[in-house]
Amino acid sequence: MKLNLPDADAYLMVSESAHSADMYYATGFLAHDSFIYLNSKSEKLLISDMELGRAKKESRIKDVLPTSEFGIMEKLRALKDIDSAYNGMIIEFLRKENVKLVAVPYNFPVYLADVMRRDGFDVVPVKSPFREMREIKNETEIKAIEKAQRAGEQALEDALSVIRKATIGNGVLWYNNAPLKAEDVRSIIETSLLSHGCEAPDVIVACGQGSGDPHWHGEGELHAGEPIVIDMVPRSKIERYFSDMTRTVVRGNPSEEIKNMYSAVREAQAAAIAKIKAGITGNEVHNIVCDVLEARGYETARGKTGVFTQGFIHSTGHGVGLDIHEGPNLSESGKELKAGCVVTVEPGLYFKRTGGVRLEDVVVVTANGCKNLTIFEKNLVIE
Repeated sequence: MKLNLPDADAYLMVSESAHSADMYYATGFLAHDSFIYLNSKSEKLLISDMELGRAKKESRIKDVLPTSEFGIMEKLRALKDIDSAYNGMIIEFLRKENVKLVAVPYNFPVYLADVMRRDGFDVVPVKSPFREMREIKNETEIKAIEKAQRAGEQALEDALSVIRKATIGNGVLWYNNAPLKAEDVRSIIETSLLSHGCEAPDVIVACGQGSGDPHWHGEGELHAGEPIVIDMVPRSKIERYFSDMTRTVVRGNPSEEIKNMYSAVREAQAAAIAKIKAGITGNEVHNIVCDVLEARGYETARGKTGVFTQGFIHSTGHGVGLDIHEGPNLSESGKELKAGCVVTVEPGLYFKRTGGVRLEDVVVVTANGCKNLTIFEKNLVIE
């Protein structure tokens, strides 16, 4: 993978890849312990001897070197400090690679950068070159996102099946002779995802007035006639790609206010999806949503300053891939969308007395439109 580095000899990353999407994208190697990626005349990995065999099998990088080649244990015995030994090993590695001016990501370890500068290297923090590359997904990546999405939809169906079967007593949903709680629904979703090779770091099941907080986790009994916002970010455990989806449902009879909110959000989402194609900007898509919601009588945060906590209070969407939130964005600052971008479209309305309504689909931008990867139904009332 050739990087455009006109003002540097090399690009260096030092981190694990289990939580660093850039490191995983660059190397294709999943590890919970830190290792070194260097992109100079060629790409190289420097990794512990224990992980060497696995890295050679699994990483897309062909040149994989063991830390023993640069005397990690000898340095540790002499310095009696693992961080100093590790940093000294990196210095020796860079000198062998004959690099002087090294570009690093913004989140590069400060202490290591200081050590490198002290030993004569020029260290320049730069915007990650992988972030923009990751915005355009190839067919393999899109299939991985779609796999996660299908698993999420099955998990949601499993959860809604229980909500449908619940009886109503004293305004509360009951299942198996006990009040049905947000925690129960979340457990159903998480179990279903695992059975399909996926997981989700967070599952929102927020009912009633609490759903007026867009990212409230949700807890306690589920109530009849009140909105239940279910939001999940399923990720395929093998491919590591996320999807993202939200549905709002009511078991029982929703108020007219909730019905109107749902209708407005669904209309706004449909209008935005209908206009998404390569060449439109995220700003334009966001404005479409705001136009619809404002025409329906709801306030949006568009152009607002200061605290704004009710109405449409967030952006329309974001890119999704190896990170839950990545570029590009559908917001007031959203840039031009390109074919291959995968973005969420998730308008919502939130009011403290009433609760919230949000709908979220994931779409792939194409030259002449977009492909919606989300096929799950949109019904407010479930029976």
